[in-house]
Amino acid sequence: MARAQGARAQMALAFETVYGTPPVGGFTKMPFASTSLGSEQPLLNSELLGYGRDPLAPIKDAVTADGDVVMPIDAEAFGFWLKAAFGDPATTGAAAPWTHEFQSGSWTLPSMSIETGMPEVPRYAMYSGCVLDQLSWQVQRSGLLTATARLVAQGETIATTTGAGTPDELALQRFGHFNGAISRNGSALGNVVSAEITYANNLDRIETIRSDGRIDGADPSIAALTGRIEVRFADSTLVAQAINGDPCEISFAYVLPSGESFTFTVHAVYLPRPRIEISGPQGVQATFDWQAAKAASPARMCTATLINDIEAY
Repeated sequence: MARAQGARAQMALAFETVYGTPPVGGFTKMPFASTSLGSEQPLLNSELLGYGRDPLAPIKDAVTADGDVVMPIDAEAFGFWLKAAFGDPATTGAAAPWTHEFQSGSWTLPSMSIETGMPEVPRYAMYSGCVLDQLSWQVQRSGLLTATARLVAQGETIATTTGAGTPDELALQRFGHFNGAISRNGSALGNVVSAEITYANNLDRIETIRSDGRIDGADPSIAALTGRIEVRFADSTLVAQAINGDPCEISFAYVLPSGESFTFTVHAVYLPRPRIEISGPQGVQATFDWQAAKAASPARMCTATLINDIEAY
């Protein structure tokens, strides 16, 4: 009897034309490190009395389908997650490389069908109506550069054969922390120890009454872009900005030697006034839990730009 192993697991993704309806083709094989995407249906204990000390059979509750996917930040496949987070990009270029610009503020987000497969069982789980709720990653000096996508799905369908057919495969070109740089108002921001970025669509689940217990949809509400920057305390530039209450533009950029790049620009970052602690003889550090808002120009909160050899997403 075969036993399922994560090393043999597969993931395929395709955008839906109709919410909750998996497309018949057009799936792409996605690189991923781990996933908790799944469907669960809890049981409700019986509250009835008069039948003795032994409880009656439990009742099934509503179905919940959601979870996280941890994936590498790379030059090609990461664009699918950016499209899920921000909507269709504006693509420019007459030939490769193409520039894909994703902008915040869209009221319409695409839904996806994601299949996770364990071929040795076999078990192929198709999650339809997947909408991206949150996308986050960390910036640091070393380690593997990965992002986490939090998804809200409509439902799960289990099969013994794949419903994704033969998915397209992309060239895996990973960005690393070594390829990263942080700038503030166009100039390099020094003394940064680590940073965190979290973009949230704050989905509103449409929990209507249905015979199958599924949701009717997941609509985006007011978005949020927050994070944290930890710096060695070498000057008062960021502290002065925090005290004055002025916004700044911060960009997180990754560039490969072959020319592919990913740049995430937050156009209006507001910094809180931090507590400057001296905890010992080591260097003094300051932590800023920043928030972003809609900027005056450009009139949006953030822009993600991906340059690669893919013509369209």
